Amino acid sequence: MKTDAIRTALKSQYYAALTTLQQIVNDCPDTLWTDTSYASPFWRIAYHALFYTDFYLEKHADDLQENKFHRKDYEQLAQVLTNLEGDAAGCSKSETLEYIRYCQEKADRVLETMDLDQPDSGFYWYNMPKLEHQIVNIRHLQHHAAQLSDRLRNAAEKPTRWVQGR
Repeated sequence: MKTDAIRTALKSQYYAALTTLQQIVNDCPDTLWTDTSYASPFWRIAYHALFYTDFYLEKHADDLQENKFHRKDYEQLAQVLTNLEGDAAGCSKSETLEYIRYCQEKADRVLETMDLDQPDSGFYWYNMPKLEHQIVNIRHLQHHAAQLSDRLRNAAEKPTRWVQGR
């Protein structure tokens, strides 16, 4: 398969997974967004998925640049809320939606020049080629989108619509 076709497929699947997460965040009632009866509140899982999507789109583990979306320890699941810097209620829905758009744009931009034939992921804890690592990154994002979709369906009776790639 040609590299251009692989890039197009990866971009399409990032788009589908991020658009699915966007739909879920938009549909989430405010009470569910911050509900602490779960081990990790809704907002934290969404942030975790986005942070690692952002992180693993980098060439190497040391390449991630701080940006306005990054908050110390927010990416950790099940951390005690009162130990966080800033707002104890976590990320707002509007901030999360903005982070989704950022990740969509980053995926499109970065995948244009990413060396998908690189034999290592660039992250020492992932012993796999770069292309496979990008597939793992999409799977991780989809895993958490599905987790939140199930929570939304059960708590608010809101189904998530299937999003095709583009």
